[in-house]
Amino acid sequence: MRARTVDPVMVHRRAAEFTTRSIKASTKAHGIRLAISMVDLTTLEGSDTPEKVRSLCDRGLRPLPRELDPPIPPVAAVCVYPSMVRTAKERLRDTPIKVASVATAFPSGQAPLETRLAEVAAAVDAGADEIDMVINRGAFLSGRYDLVQSEIAAIKRACGPAHLKIILETGELGTLDQVRLASDLAIEAATSAPATDSGIDDGEIFIKTSTGKISPAATMSVVLVMLEAIRDHFGSTGVRIGMKPAGGIRTSKSALHHLVMVKETLGADWLRPSLFRFGASSLLDDLGRQLLRIENARYSGTGDVPGS
Repeated sequence: MRARTVDPVMVHRRAAEFTTRSIKASTKAHGIRLAISMVDLTTLEGSDTPEKVRSLCDRGLRPLPRELDPPIPPVAAVCVYPSMVRTAKERLRDTPIKVASVATAFPSGQAPLETRLAEVAAAVDAGADEIDMVINRGAFLSGRYDLVQSEIAAIKRACGPAHLKIILETGELGTLDQVRLASDLAIEAATSAPATDSGIDDGEIFIKTSTGKISPAATMSVVLVMLEAIRDHFGSTGVRIGMKPAGGIRTSKSALHHLVMVKETLGADWLRPSLFRFGASSLLDDLGRQLLRIENARYSGTGDVPGS
């Protein structure tokens, strides 16, 4: 694959422009509701318990303790460790919320491939609708691109019917050129391993910035480079790849800036949970607070937002 060169000055300038857009209050309220529907509500701690996961699922179904008009949508997914997939699946049965699971020795990715594949299979068997994998950054940074791609393809096949999100861990990649190369390699590898003979469906594959464990994570410039890789792939194949920025997006203002960037880079077709997600834990708190402020013309009080 021919590596594409990224002009960092132009990327940073273009990314900054998306933060200057003026958004009307009515449009902002719609955008916040849309952002809520795109959240992958996440808990990935060693202290996670079944009760904590069930509570997270309940919050995903009802992001605010009281209804507004129009109603607040549920989040897109709840993301947990493989050992908690069954708990989340049981709690979310007969709801529209997907169950996502990190796998492949998250967050390091440093385990034998057989172990990583077994972890994916276990998560899918437990009911995971989506798998968030991490690429082998050691192989990527040492130039072993064929190995990186062969592992991604094997993991994609192991997902079976589950959708795959490929975490690049951009904070470890060093440059925007490397981010673009990793994006292109990941998309090419995953789309070469369809689960069925009918090929790859729109949104069956996502590329994702970060595990949330490394800083910097989802900067606007990094996300823009990844969106451009998705745009170019769509232009050459007609297949829509999803995007998930994760790590560091904590405010509704930042979420809205990302939605503007997605619309202007990829088009309105990507403004749906099946093609765009936010990996977040605390973002939902601010989305709720800001929506209540718009609806009530005041900031929310303690207890108005579950996480506050």
